[in-house]
Amino acid sequence: MGLEGQSVLVTGAGGFIGSHLVERLVGEGAQVRAFVHYNSRNDPGLLTYLPKDIQDQAKILAGDLRDSHAVREAVQDVSIVFHLGALISIPYSYRHPYEVAETNLMGTMNVLQACREWGIARLVYTSSSEVYGTALHVPINEDHPLQGQSPYSASKIGADKLAESFFCAYELPVVTVRPFNTYGPRQSDRAVVPTIITQALTKEVILLGNLDARRDLTFVSDTVDGFIKAATTHGIEGEVFNLGTGSEVTIRDLAKKVIAQVGHEMEIEIDPLRLRPDRSEVQRLMADS
Repeated sequence: MGLEGQSVLVTGAGGFIGSHLVERLVGEGAQVRAFVHYNSRNDPGLLTYLPKDIQDQAKILAGDLRDSHAVREAVQDVSIVFHLGALISIPYSYRHPYEVAETNLMGTMNVLQACREWGIARLVYTSSSEVYGTALHVPINEDHPLQGQSPYSASKIGADKLAESFFCAYELPVVTVRPFNTYGPRQSDRAVVPTIITQALTKEVILLGNLDARRDLTFVSDTVDGFIKAATTHGIEGEVFNLGTGSEVTIRDLAKKVIAQVGHEMEIEIDPLRLRPDRSEVQRLMADS
């Protein structure tokens, strides 16, 4: 299944990974609909930073994943759907668990229902490595138990199971991808790599959360490659794929690497405000890729 000439929809298109995916899809000749969350500023998010010729080739649709009618209209006449739209902030999920659950769970339900109704050729549903919780064994394969250690991860586990159920019950051609920690251009500075770089360039002390947590970091273009393969590979409907590197680094060592590149000594300290509740902290994530 090639992408040239295909009509595709990307939800969460204004986000970090979503904007890179839109850019890649347009470059491969797809006819792209970019679904972004509506706001009164008519702001398409990070799509603003794409080259003008790329922006002009993507049709931007503003709406809300919780609005089944908006989702249904967005999916109509589309061949492939990439569902990335979600509320992804774990700290935000502590404060607003209902909103996170409603968006991530019922928003996914709306996408699944629309894809079933319109008979799409492939749905690529975006899960998260957070659904695994702290690794019970490493490397983490797709059969690792799912652990809801935050309202965010619980909402994604629920959405994962909805996607699985639509494959089993309705034969919906859905493929699930679970990106591990992705980094790269246009990422929010609340993410760990940008926050370390920003602080290393502007401050005397780097303040971080759990310094001993281990993460599998993947550059965004490699993550996008995984999405493309999930959409175009034959015979993988109903399967789940981790998108990671199979290597890990502690947050402390990651900060030291950045400091070494900056070229001057800095202290690394723990900011209590950046720590998760003890039982919610995910200590280790490393894919089996």
